[in-house]
Amino acid sequence: MVLALLFTVVPVSIVQILVKSLVAPPYDMVFFAFVAVPVAFLAYWGYVRLIERRNAPEIAFIGAPKELGLGVGLGTGLFTITVGLLWAFGFYHVTGTNGWNVLIASLSLSVMSGFIEELLVRGIIFRIMEESLGTWIALSLSAVLFGLLHIGNPNASLTSAMAIALEAGLLLGACYVLTRRLWLAIGVHFAWNFAQGGIFGVAVSGNTSKGLLQSYLVGPEILSGGAFGAEASIFAVVVCVTGFSFIIVKAHRQGRLLMPFWMRKEKQAATA
Repeated sequence: MVLALLFTVVPVSIVQILVKSLVAPPYDMVFFAFVAVPVAFLAYWGYVRLIERRNAPEIAFIGAPKELGLGVGLGTGLFTITVGLLWAFGFYHVTGTNGWNVLIASLSLSVMSGFIEELLVRGIIFRIMEESLGTWIALSLSAVLFGLLHIGNPNASLTSAMAIALEAGLLLGACYVLTRRLWLAIGVHFAWNFAQGGIFGVAVSGNTSKGLLQSYLVGPEILSGGAFGAEASIFAVVVCVTGFSFIIVKAHRQGRLLMPFWMRKEKQAATA
């Protein structure tokens, strides 16, 4: 796992340093997002081929457009339901609109987080954990880790980290389990971030965003999400955990869940 992360993170970090030194803001983030993604994928593919000595079906392009499209639809739908509930209960208010140019920054950040974070967290950390510890333990551990990775974000708290773990950590892990590929999870992650920041103008994981809609959240943090954004809201947790439940049940019915290695050994011994 450490070797896989190094193979992938180091090239992306080098690209980031080069872009920051050669490209002036605000274009540096746009350029970095669309260069770092192919670099990260090539680095991951190289690791899999050289170290694991196998093909990488989890990032194969065959069938990717369909799974990516389904993920985009699911992620957009889940956040639209979330913000709809916040609006219905009086926690989300729209004050105006912005021009289309505000989408550039949100699109860049959403592409970067959707692709690279899924490659690292689901493609490396969750996948390798699951191979030995089984689906449920890997889901739990990777979800907690994903929440903790966001605790250093602006306006973050233990509550927001727990919310991220429950909603995104579990949901995105289940997307991988169902398909055994990364594209569905990438689509959900990208669309969720883009919808909240680029469309509805809500802070993305504590980072303020300008969207097509000018908006603000009011009310208790546990309900509205507070300064961290709608992701820290109980509404987002309920919506995403519901989505997770449907996906993981479907994955279970299709026999996609893995047992821990010690249970697999016991089963093999019993059938020998």
